[in-house]
Amino acid sequence: MSEKLSVLVVCLGNICRSPVGEAVLRHVAQERGIDITVDSAGTSNYHIGEDPDDRSIAICRKFKVPIKHSARQVQADDFRRFTHILAADEANLRNLNRVKPRDAKAEVRLWGSYLDNAPIPDPYYGGMDGFEEVYHQCVKLSNAFLDEVVGKSTQGVE
Repeated sequence: MSEKLSVLVVCLGNICRSPVGEAVLRHVAQERGIDITVDSAGTSNYHIGEDPDDRSIAICRKFKVPIKHSARQVQADDFRRFTHILAADEANLRNLNRVKPRDAKAEVRLWGSYLDNAPIPDPYYGGMDGFEEVYHQCVKLSNAFLDEVVGKSTQGVE
């Protein structure tokens, strides 16, 4: 790959799934020795400027994964700056494809399409169990994504 791998993880509000996904993907790539730029954003403007949900921060801390993010909304330039944009679910994938500019260079896909086509369920209205499930799903998806895009020569991280 001649261009540096850069990924934008996207959910609705950018306070639950996508900041966890961003933190986990960055951590897994680092553990595997992969040079990557990772960011996250939301398709909505509900939480712009907010920190991740306290439960997102807690679950990342539980597994010793650094997380620091300020919520933002997806911008047209994101489609030109990133090599890959990974949607948490089908609704966000549809929204991304709807606003994608004609000169987009990013590959826009459901993150689950790299593994089992399953969406990442929104844990916002539930308890910590939902956030832990999101965390473990993001670990699996991060490894599956990196396996496909970079190659399986690097070791998977649990």
